[in-house]
Amino acid sequence: MVGVVMDALTAARLSLAPARRVLWLVPCALALALTALQAPVHAQPAPQRFHQSHPAMGTIWTIDLYASDQATAQQQMDAAFDEIDRIEDLLSNYKPSSELSRISRDAANGPVVTDPETFGFLQRSLYWSRVSGGAFDLTVGPLLRAWGFFFHQGRVPAPAELQALRPAIGWQHIQLDAATRSVLFRHHRPMELDPGSIGKGFAIDSAVALLRSQGVTSAFLSAGGSTFYAIGTIPGQAGWPVEVPDPQHPGRVAASLLLRDTSMSTGACTQKFFIYQGHRYCHIFDPIAMRPVEGVLQSTVIDPSATDSDALSTVVFVLSAAATRQLLHTMPAVQSLVFRQRSADDPDACSAIHWRGNPCDPHTLQTPGAYTP
Repeated sequence: MVGVVMDALTAARLSLAPARRVLWLVPCALALALTALQAPVHAQPAPQRFHQSHPAMGTIWTIDLYASDQATAQQQMDAAFDEIDRIEDLLSNYKPSSELSRISRDAANGPVVTDPETFGFLQRSLYWSRVSGGAFDLTVGPLLRAWGFFFHQGRVPAPAELQALRPAIGWQHIQLDAATRSVLFRHHRPMELDPGSIGKGFAIDSAVALLRSQGVTSAFLSAGGSTFYAIGTIPGQAGWPVEVPDPQHPGRVAASLLLRDTSMSTGACTQKFFIYQGHRYCHIFDPIAMRPVEGVLQSTVIDPSATDSDALSTVVFVLSAAATRQLLHTMPAVQSLVFRQRSADDPDACSAIHWRGNPCDPHTLQTPGAYTP
């Protein structure tokens, strides 16, 4: 998994029980605070680093944030986690009361008017479906159920079962009307919209906007280690350090980055998968083939928007190397790194597009580079 580079004590705290806790004051910030005590009385106190975790959207979220005191940090982090919980209540397909679940149930019977936020979420989701040729698709919910991922009970469905699901899958069936802010399923069949490949990024963007509105200038948000956003930098440094592992060479770091005011998302089959008759099945689906993607180890995308990097990490995981190059050719702000399960001399075994440095060369020493929008 991609991880934030931090001291051992902070990393250990990250793995504690999944519940929101009282803020931790990161020890490295204490030195800054002690230095501040020696400054003139009128000087502003040096910011301190605080860390907090919180369960949401089926994973553990963490925030590292610099603030002048614990009370300020507590208020800011609580507000950010409340915002993430609000987005989960809005978009979760596990909650029948969510707005997305209401649309899934009712849009087959006629246009469903929704709120501006949910409508904007659906607009961006369908944008990525359209430009990716369907590699990204919100309607894969029935596939997750058929393959047993919805309740973590993996199974391999029969071909006839998959074919019976085909009418229930396809982003083209979703019709959005911006004038009335309504959603309609064109084929008049109920659909199961699944935000799993974009929802965490959308929630991060909402939390980042809230933190910025509160004057936060230095923070790092992580959605279960798969989607990150860096607000500003660590005081006195060029960014927030992150490492991308090389899945083809265990123990090697493919890229060392310093993120600043940008996001990074990674897709991988290291946590959500099942093994049946010796075959490994991943939770990331090719919506057109209606099967889990095979032969891809890991995808990483850097983009100023966490919503977009989250969606794109799935898109480049699903698309072929050639199709990915064609898509990203028109998106110079997007940086992509994909590792595939192929022979080392295959030019597509590692594919880096708009990426700084040479992460595909296992003999190249990777040094941190600042990544900003």
